[in-house]
Amino acid sequence: MPGLRKRSVLLSGHATSIALEPEFWAVLDEMAAAEGASLAGLIGRIDDARGDSGLASACRLAALAFLRSR
Repeated sequence: MPGLRKRSVLLSGHATSIALEPEFWAVLDEMAAAEGASLAGLIGRIDDARGDSGLASACRLAALAFLRSR
């Protein structure tokens, strides 16, 4: 998976890794800052709302929605 960067986060007390393109990590960092939240807190909210989709996909969709709303 060239171009992907992995980060580890704790979700509901369990460690997990997410692999995303650096551009998506940058948007997620911006989202967290705009909300005054930590990146782990933001990803936790995305995880809670994602339903049956994969976490990486849900993070990408959240980042796109954030950019479209600006």
